[in-house]
Amino acid sequence: MSIVVGLTPRLEEADARTIAPADWQRYERYMAEIFSALGLDLSTPGTRDTPRRYLRALFDATVGYDGDPKLDTVFPTERPELVDGTHGQIVEGPIRFHALCEHHALPFHGAAYIGYVAGPQIVGISKLTRLVRLYARRFTVQERVGEQIADHLVELVQPLGVAVHLEAAHLCTQMRGVAEEGSRTATTFWRGLYNADATLRAEFLAQVRSGH
Repeated sequence: MSIVVGLTPRLEEADARTIAPADWQRYERYMAEIFSALGLDLSTPGTRDTPRRYLRALFDATVGYDGDPKLDTVFPTERPELVDGTHGQIVEGPIRFHALCEHHALPFHGAAYIGYVAGPQIVGISKLTRLVRLYARRFTVQERVGEQIADHLVELVQPLGVAVHLEAAHLCTQMRGVAEEGSRTATTFWRGLYNADATLRAEFLAQVRSGH
C-alpha cells in the first residue's frame, strides 16, 4: 500500500493507494477480532459485515492521501494593469470538512475559511474546497491541516498573502477523556501580507464571523 504523508512537492499528483484483496481479508479478520473483544456480537445480520464496512469507511475517510489532480489548475489574475489591489482579498467559506484525529482515530469536523490576496494567479473557487479536503481527509491534527492548506495555496498561486481559519469539534474530547460537550477549537494561520497588515487580518476575521 502506497501512502503519501505530509506536504510534498505536487502532492495533488500523488499515486492512489492500493490494497490487495488478500490484505483486505486479513485486515477484516483483525477488525473482527478487535470488535469481538470489545463486546460487539458479529453474528447478527446487522453486524456480520461490520468489519468490512468499517475498513471501507476508514479508507474512504482518508482519501486525501491519494492526492487530487484537479487541484493543478490556475488562471491569470483578473486585476487590471496599473491597479495596485494590494489589500483586495478573496475569501471562501465556510468549507465544511471531516477529518480523523491521528491520536485516537476519532473524527473532528467543522468549517474552514480561506482568504488570499492574489498575485500573478488565481485559483478556481471550487479548488479551495478541494484543497481543504485534500488535507482534511486523512489521519491528522487541526493545526497541521491549517498549515498545509496555507503552504499549499502559497505554492499553487504565489499569492501576496494567505489566511486560513479552521473551527472544529473534536470527538476525542467529547466521547472520551474529559467528555467535554459543545466545545470547539479555532486555529488561524497567516502568510505574507496578512502577517504585517492588521487591517487585512481584521477584514478576513470579519468575513469569518459573518459566515457563522
